[in-house]
Amino acid sequence: MGKVKLNVLGISYSQTQSGAYALVLSEEEGTRRIPIIVGGFEAQAIAIELEGLNPPRPLTHDLFKKFSDTFGIRLLEVNIHKLEEGVFFANVMFDNGDRQISLDARTSDAIALALRFKCPIYTTSEIVDKAGIVLDFDQAQGAGEAAAGPGPSEKKEPPVTSKRKGKRSKLTEQTTDELKSMLEKAVANEDYERASEIRDEIRRRQNE
Repeated sequence: MGKVKLNVLGISYSQTQSGAYALVLSEEEGTRRIPIIVGGFEAQAIAIELEGLNPPRPLTHDLFKKFSDTFGIRLLEVNIHKLEEGVFFANVMFDNGDRQISLDARTSDAIALALRFKCPIYTTSEIVDKAGIVLDFDQAQGAGEAAAGPGPSEKKEPPVTSKRKGKRSKLTEQTTDELKSMLEKAVANEDYERASEIRDEIRRRQNE
């Protein structure tokens, strides 16, 4: 089975499962995308790192990263190695300087850690063939499944769902300085969903 490197494209609201999110991965040398359904907490942990937000208190994955750094443990890579009945299975490869060890992990946790350690994410060509879909942003926006943040080479804005239209319209009435102040308050209050919405509006203005 060939090894395929993946990038994190972004996160969107899941249109198929209430209260869940779709994490979208993309093959680095190809056009296929792999959507993975994750829960709200896991989506938040991934989105915070993608958005570059700095929580006032460390989340679980941030604490694990600091613990690992303190004791000289590196995360070398994440491998999504199995897809069974719609569930993705992953393992994480660590190195403590003396030996390397592979541990099982939930895929969402593994990816949240990979973003923090800035390590590569891999899967198998078999899984890409089975779960990969070709999805451009125009199609994704029509389906409400586009990533909610720019990927490695993507700069397009996420779709504005009906749930977010009211909040988005209020944000457009604020000045950029007011938005930055609101962003700081949202992060300080650990309201990361609100912080992401404000960050989206700031980025939209910067890209105009």
